[in-house]
Amino acid sequence: MRGDGRLSHDLLPGEKGPQDACGVFGVWAPGEEVAKLTYFGLYALQHRGQESAGIAVSNGSQILVFKDMGLVSQVFDESSLGSLNGHLAVGHARYSTTGASVWENAQPTFRATATGSLALAHNGNLVNTRELSEAVAKAEADRPSSPQQSAPAPATTNDTDLVTALLAADPDRTLEQSALAVLPGVKGAFCLVFMDEDTLYAARDPQGLHPLVLGRLDRGWVVASETAALDIVGASFVRDIEPGELIAIDADGLRSSRFAEPRRKGCAFEHIYLARPDSDIDGRNVYLSRVEMGRRLAQESPAEADLVIPTPESGTPAAIGYAEASGIPYGAGLVKNAYVGRTFIQPSQTIRQLGIRLKLNPLKEVIRGKRLVVVDDSIVRGNTQRALVRMLREAGAAEIHIRISSPPIKWPCFFGIDFASRAELIANGLSVDEIGTSLGADSLAYISLEGMTEATTVPGENLCRACFDGTYPMELPDPELLGKHVLEDPSPASALSRP
Repeated sequence: MRGDGRLSHDLLPGEKGPQDACGVFGVWAPGEEVAKLTYFGLYALQHRGQESAGIAVSNGSQILVFKDMGLVSQVFDESSLGSLNGHLAVGHARYSTTGASVWENAQPTFRATATGSLALAHNGNLVNTRELSEAVAKAEADRPSSPQQSAPAPATTNDTDLVTALLAADPDRTLEQSALAVLPGVKGAFCLVFMDEDTLYAARDPQGLHPLVLGRLDRGWVVASETAALDIVGASFVRDIEPGELIAIDADGLRSSRFAEPRRKGCAFEHIYLARPDSDIDGRNVYLSRVEMGRRLAQESPAEADLVIPTPESGTPAAIGYAEASGIPYGAGLVKNAYVGRTFIQPSQTIRQLGIRLKLNPLKEVIRGKRLVVVDDSIVRGNTQRALVRMLREAGAAEIHIRISSPPIKWPCFFGIDFASRAELIANGLSVDEIGTSLGADSLAYISLEGMTEATTVPGENLCRACFDGTYPMELPDPELLGKHVLEDPSPASALSRP
């Protein structure tokens, strides 16, 4: 359920795959319609989060925040955007990683400071949330009251608001000084875009787990989660925000500070699934990486077949690469309904029993009698692939060979991707052959960890591959201090055994 009592967009919770991180966008551009630029930037980042959306705008004297549950196009219209006037804005499209999907946890977050106010948007997930919560409680207990800060804090349960509170806590420091003091103590994945009345800030965790890029407009600057968002608003790519870097943009220009030394560990799943194929990560186009994954998959795990088909849309680039390398024709055997998962209408039980057909429907005339290679980007629980195999057989496929362009997912992610719990991961405890049998496929193969890594062109030591090999890029706290609901459940169960 949504925070306002309306129904969730999650039509098929049993078919849930890897869930995206959030999307953040910021713009400093006097004379431009910054709210509309942010709207279109978030529209380009909608794939990263579909639960809520928000925009904060400053006119130089005050910050106005508008946010609600739903897609960017559902939250904003001409009227709401027209009320957001100013020269500086930050925006957010949310998928919840810490804290429930309710209005109170929508972003940007907002806090009053000793000199004004602060709005902040966050992509990622922190691993020392309980420690930060205790630091916020202490700071608020120690802080003398003031008229500007007398209002009660919002009833949020996300890690983002904790960072916002800490940045706003010290009345003797500027926001920039607070950021340089607070951010070294923030652990986990964070791409932050935040603002006061005059200045746009952006910061990226020392590992650089998720992307954050800087762009240039004719009359300003843009910061975004992906380069595709720069393209949409007509900004030229300047560079990546570096791991451990804080930048500030105001009327005096752009300045950069470093709050931590970089220890690069970019998320491999950004290359495999999360990012748009028309985005670039670490100087490498995502589409090219995914096509190369398909080529290497064909070399590592060939199959005798008549047709290569993707699971739309996530498997399309890898399927193209597989077909190129194998010489097997590429075809469209499945048609996707692009709007499933983007509606607030709950399906009836009769419709729910149709399962995957809400999302995909086979082209019977294309696949009947054919030996198929079906390419997808990942397997989490296996529910989707199991239903897909059954549907393809009913449509007349002679053989079904599943090929996956990522290695088996065996470990949970604590840095912004909401996989199933480890107990639900089908690759945890089953061999590849056993998984293939469970899915009903004639054969199953995954790309190797080495093949996937080489396809990204990023050195393995600079990639976080923890969901595949269990090697995390930083020390994690005790399991009871991790998990999506760590601030909501006073006695949370182990994060390794819960969603």
